[in-house]
Amino acid sequence: MLGQLPTTLRINGKEYKIRTDFRNVLRIFEAFADKELSDKEKMVVCLQRMFVNFKDIPFDDYKEAYEQVYWFIGCGRPEENRPPVRTFNWIKDEPLIFPAVNKAAGMEVRSVKYMHWWTFMGHFESIDAESLLGTVLSIRQKKARGKKLEKYEREFWNNNKALMALDVADSKPKTAEEKLLDMFNDLISDNSEGGE
Repeated sequence: MLGQLPTTLRINGKEYKIRTDFRNVLRIFEAFADKELSDKEKMVVCLQRMFVNFKDIPFDDYKEAYEQVYWFIGCGRPEENRPPVRTFNWIKDEPLIFPAVNKAAGMEVRSVKYMHWWTFMGHFESIDAESLLGTVLSIRQKKARGKKLEKYEREFWNNNKALMALDVADSKPKTAEEKLLDMFNDLISDNSEGGE
């Protein structure tokens, strides 16, 4: 229904209650970034964190459950509508995220007891393109697409190399878990161009 925030996911015709608070999703991202976990372990952590009654999901339904989590974390957007260029790292960019999200939300979001992931992402995607995070993302996006940087952007890049680095140097094909993490990192790349 229009305007409703999902609190369950349908798997093989059955509804399962999910943990929808934004902090839970961010913890899932932490698991995906953990190099000590195997891809299978990351998927299990993801499902265990997301589903209130994970143990009730039959093993044969894990793939569909994971796909539903992918849909939920992607805020219900079709995959083909997601930007292909990665410009964001949830873990590394955390010090930039919360000040920008707080400004967009008009409050300290970490102090609220509960905030639905989709609500959090609404604030996240409303981040001012002129904020520090917006500037970083805009420049990263231009670099990733091979576009020429303006003089002030080159200076910013050169003076803030640690801030600008994504710390991603992996040339092997991405796993489903890495693609999921990339999808969420990329949700904001359009925001760096003013949300268009």
